[in-house]
Formats: sequence, structure tokens, C-alpha cells
Amino acid sequence: MSAVIEKSNNLFLYQQVINLIREMQQGGLIGPGEKLPSLRNLAEKLSVSVPTVKQAYLELEFQGIITARPQSGYYLKSVESNLSAPKKSSFPRKPVAVSRQELIEHVYSAIHQPRNLSFGVANPIAALPPTKAINRAMRRVLSVAGDKALNYGPMQGYEPLRRQLAMRYLDYGLHLSPEEFVVTNGAQEAISICLQTVAKPGDVIAVESPCYFGVLELIESLGMLALEIPLCADNSLCLEDVKKAVSNHDVRACVFSATIANPMGCILSDDKKADLVAFLESQNIALIEDDVYGDLYFTKQRGALAQKFSTKGLVLTCSSFSKTAAPSYRVGWVATPGYADKATKLKRAISCSSSLMNQWVMTEFLRSGEYDRYVKQLRQKLLTNKERMLGLICRYFHPDVRVADPKGGTVLWLALPREFDGNEIFRRALEQNISISPGSLFSPTNRYQNCIRLSYGLPWSEEIEQGIKTLSDICR
Repeated sequence: MSAVIEKSNNLFLYQQVINLIREMQQGGLIGPGEKLPSLRNLAEKLSVSVPTVKQAYLELEFQGIITARPQSGYYLKSVESNLSAPKKSSFPRKPVAVSRQELIEHVYSAIHQPRNLSFGVANPIAALPPTKAINRAMRRVLSVAGDKALNYGPMQGYEPLRRQLAMRYLDYGLHLSPEEFVVTNGAQEAISICLQTVAKPGDVIAVESPCYFGVLELIESLGMLALEIPLCADNSLCLEDVKKAVSNHDVRACVFSATIANPMGCILSDDKKADLVAFLESQNIALIEDDVYGDLYFTKQRGALAQKFSTKGLVLTCSSFSKTAAPSYRVGWVATPGYADKATKLKRAISCSSSLMNQWVMTEFLRSGEYDRYVKQLRQKLLTNKERMLGLICRYFHPDVRVADPKGGTVLWLALPREFDGNEIFRRALEQNISISPGSLFSPTNRYQNCIRLSYGLPWSEEIEQGIKTLSDICR
């Protein structure tokens, strides 16, 4: 049995024990109400320490999966989760002009109120800030660079950072040169540059549905049209839906988060990703991949980038360190073998260059190896927070609520019964100093009126549990 626990696995040992208990539950090896192995017994079987098993049991107890009985041991709870995934939405009739800016302004205003409990902002690092590691990197940079770090940076980006990115992309199976990267002010600017690189005002842009509202706002500001491709909470995009959209409409480009979607948290498998890229390139349609959550996976390994399967150079990859290191640094990038020159010119026209100091610090953070160590810990923290929040929703919310179980990222997507109004829940939650994101924010056609998005990227506290309970009371 000890072979089940892998000391070299990316998952912490206690998390592997949690996964094992869940597998035993799902496989019927342990039934509701049955006693779990004792701490010492399971520790011996798995060749781990008793404190490791104890930590796993305490976390499972917090999540409401097992219960402790005094002087008896731990037992699997009789009541199991009744949460199911949201249903796939219907296919839209036509592309539409986007009008989301007013609602986005309301949501952002709520997010930045200091007294509010911010379920509405997707800021993963808040769960485990890397402040000390970033400060160490900054001190090392200042001791070497001095005044040079305060200068303007190159338009295409700090060359050592682009080298570091090129080396990382080798690990993803992509051989790119530093000249094929353009450093941007966050992923939002990266996507904007990519849209302007491959499309013009009036063009049709296919997007996931639900779709990150920042992408919708960009499409709106650029005078383009959005065509929704419905997502499946379990399997992400369906290639047949994409083919249907392309056959019925003059799609100029697609913006997809195929690795980890926001807000669904679903993943498109590598083989389906390869088929998607092959089809789009056969139609000469550009794919802009938003990979900002790519490093925050809960699966055994990171999903492949869509660009890995490109043969015509029509895939542009956008990402940043905003979700995995330092949001305020605004260090993002475009990886684009086919459009590097045009993207650089657009970058120069939009913002000239990105902060040299911030790029230099992120370069050192990567070079030192601290970034990878930190992100590994962050994934563990987010996975724990996700399971805790799912347990709270199962405990407090309406029994008919549907919840997407994300395979990575930092948010949960809740579909409430049809009679519920996400905008009204948003308004009433604000009165209780809680910010959420209403579902209609994620659709250009006002879909998902009965949905809300909640972030578990927060330092866990009793305030979060009380906040979820208050939200359930508002929904009732």
C-alpha cells in the first residue's frame, strides 16, 4: 500500500492521503458511517508519519467528509455531497456587440472597498502571499543593478526575462527564442495586443461562455463582436460547437482559456486541444490562448499549451505573473512566433515599455528557483481552500445549487435555480460587506442571470465561513 504515496510527487504527503481516502470512498472501500483506519495503522501502511495522516484527517473533517468520535476514531459521514455541475448553456444565434463596462465598474468598485470580504476578486496569491521571497529578489536586484533598474525598459521587454520565459516554455514542449516573446503590462494588455494584431473593428471574435469579463470588455472597447461558444463544466469546449460557429459566422479569431478556464475552472484535454488547433488553422483562424491560470493546476501535471500543436503560427499565447506572484507588478507577456514584430509595434504604441524594475525582480525570482517552490505551495493552498469552500456550499446553500468543480485556478462557478437573480444577490451581499461577481458579467448576451462566481483565493478564516453562510441566507 505504501506505493500509493509518492515522495517525489508534486502534491504534499497529507494531500495524497486525502486523495487516497476520497478514492477509497468513491470506490466503495469505505462506506458512509464506516470507521477509517487509525492514525498509526494508516501511517504504517503508507510509510508516512502519524502527523501527516493526522493533518489529512483534520482537513477532511473540516471539509465535512469525515467526523471524529471521542475515544473511537474517525468515520466517514453518512451524508455525502449532493453538488452537481452546471448544465451547458444553449448555442447563441449570432455575434453581438458587447456592453459590460457599467456592470464591471460596479463590481470593481465593490472589490476595492477595504471593509468588504472579497469573494469577487480572483487574486490567488492573497491565499499565500510571496512577500518575503519577492523582497529578497528585489534586494538582490537593487544591490547589483542600482540606478539602472529605474530606467526605461526595452520595448519588447527585458531580454534576460525573455530568456527565462523561453527556457520555461522548453519544459512545456515549445522551442521559442527570446525574440518571440513580448513583455506586456499584465495579461490584459497582452490579449489587447493580440486582438489588434489579428483582427479589426467589426470582426467576430469567438469566446468561451461563460467568459472572463476582462476579455469581453476588451472586445467592447475595440469595437469587435463577440460570439459565445458554450462550455461544458466537465469537458470544456466541444469541437463540434466551434465548427458550427465557424460554419455559420465569419469568425476572425478565438480567445479561449483552454488550459484552465475562468470562471468554470474546466480543462480541455491535450488531444482535444490538438484537434481544436488543427481545425482553426485549417480555416486560417487565429487562436489567442489566455494561459494566466496555467501554473495553478490541481491535476497531476500541467496541461499542454495550444501553441504546442500549431503548425502555421496562428496561435498566440498570453500569460502573466499576476495570478502566481505579484499582481501589482503587472508583468505579462505574449509568446507569438508568427506575430512578434507586429505585437512589438503595438506594444510601443500602447505603452512604450513595461517597468524595468519589476521585470528584473521577476527574472531573479524565476532564476533563483523560488518561483517554482512558491507556486507549488500556492497550488496546495488553493486546492485546500477549494475543498473547504465546496464543503461550506454543500452545507449551507440551496440543495438545488450546481457548482463547477475546478481543476485549477481560484474561483467557483455556482448556478442557482432559475428564479434566483445574481445581480440582486450581488446588491444585497454588498449591504453585508461581501463582494461577489454576478454571473451576467461573464456573458455579452446577459446569460447566467442565476449564476454567481466566488473566489477561494483568500487567507482562510472564520470570516470566510460566516461570509458563505450569510450569502446562503441572502439566496434563501
